[in-house]
Amino acid sequence: MTPAFPGTRDSGQASPLYIFVVASLLFLALAFFAVGQAGATRNGAQSAADAAALAAAREQRDSFDLTIDDLDDLLNGVLIPGGSGCGASQGYAGQNGADVTGCAPLYDGRWGSTVSVSSQKPVGDTILPGTDNLTASAQATAIVVPRCSFEPTEDADSPSPGSLDCEGDVTDLDPTLLPDMSDLFDVRLAED
Repeated sequence: MTPAFPGTRDSGQASPLYIFVVASLLFLALAFFAVGQAGATRNGAQSAADAAALAAAREQRDSFDLTIDDLDDLLNGVLIPGGSGCGASQGYAGQNGADVTGCAPLYDGRWGSTVSVSSQKPVGDTILPGTDNLTASAQATAIVVPRCSFEPTEDADSPSPGSLDCEGDVTDLDPTLLPDMSDLFDVRLAED
């Protein structure tokens, strides 16, 4: 009679289960890596879209020829200048690894631009089929917002047409020496 050892009949039956679990975990790890790689590509495209939209709105702001007659309407949002600024968006998108697929000024009562981009590099070859040529796309909107308010003078004999209040700093405006557009307006990303 041979002595019975506990577990001799069951030895080796857990091996297929362990192999299945390890293979499943490896597949999940590779799938998470693929999702992470796609997310990184998408984030890079969004950064490129943000930079391109900010550049386009800044070009719109800086290319506007400010006159004393336009100042009040411009600061109060009555006058919305035209111009696209798309020339600047191309360079900033390219520096961030993307190509501009669309660029247009806003026509919704705001001053700014919306830019769409597509990443230059694809997600890459991963365990998920079809990602080797898939590129990321993103869109961003940047707007030009006033930093100052204009208060016209009530005195007809005053040499100054009024005063500018720029974030609490009030100065009388010299009509022959208008401030830079960058002193009067900020450029920022919009939520939409």
